[in-house]
Amino acid sequence: MNHSRSGQLEPLRNKFRAPPTSTCEHAAFTLIELLIVIAIIAILASLLMPALSRAKSSAHRVQCVNHLRQLGLATQMYWDDNEGRAFRWRGAVTNGGRIYWFGWMEDGIEGTRRFDSRQSALFPYLLGRGVDVCPAFNYSSSRVKLKATGASYGYGYNLLLSVPLNEPAINISHITRMSDLVLLADAAQVNTFQAPASPGHPMLEEFYYLSTNEPTVHFRHQQKANAVFADGHVGAEKPLPGSLDETLPGEVIGRLETRLLILQ
Repeated sequence: MNHSRSGQLEPLRNKFRAPPTSTCEHAAFTLIELLIVIAIIAILASLLMPALSRAKSSAHRVQCVNHLRQLGLATQMYWDDNEGRAFRWRGAVTNGGRIYWFGWMEDGIEGTRRFDSRQSALFPYLLGRGVDVCPAFNYSSSRVKLKATGASYGYGYNLLLSVPLNEPAINISHITRMSDLVLLADAAQVNTFQAPASPGHPMLEEFYYLSTNEPTVHFRHQQKANAVFADGHVGAEKPLPGSLDETLPGEVIGRLETRLLILQ
């Protein structure tokens, strides 16, 4: 090859040849760049967490509403099969325990008692569909005291619909204001009198009835309680002013307005 021609082409080759790159120029972030990225991620996380928390709370509320709606339908089927007679909140003593409206629970030490939901008044209409526990009740919390060996029931029954076993059951055909009468609602109570709870160490536990004089309604959905009414609709109710149990800060336990529980 002609050396003179090769020499003439060399400047052209150099013209189109990529410039040399530094091996360190794009190898890694600088410390300042890394800190900026971390700060941006932290800001985005702080903005997203409240939204995620609200979304989770909303999902729990919707699931709870669905549970109560199914419990309300099961109750209406029970009434249809029992000539309109309302079930009692507490029944017979049997097999070392007692039958309640929500099932059979063994007597004994709190947190160790056996529980059988199949003996619930509503079980034949629900067949264990998993609607007995509200997802917003945090059973894993260190401030929760279990009644049985695990979660049993997270809802309470209107005590005014119940009468002693030696009296005729209340007939719902005599109730004229079904759309204003709460049947079941989110429930819990503050316990200070059964170990491991104490006056100096109050704990939250399930409770199974609603009354006009005891704070047993758990306003766990952004300070509201879900309730199913006797006509089957579900609503979110606020606590009766002045009814809150302030023994356990952070838990909103109180009563419903009296008009929502009384039969007449």
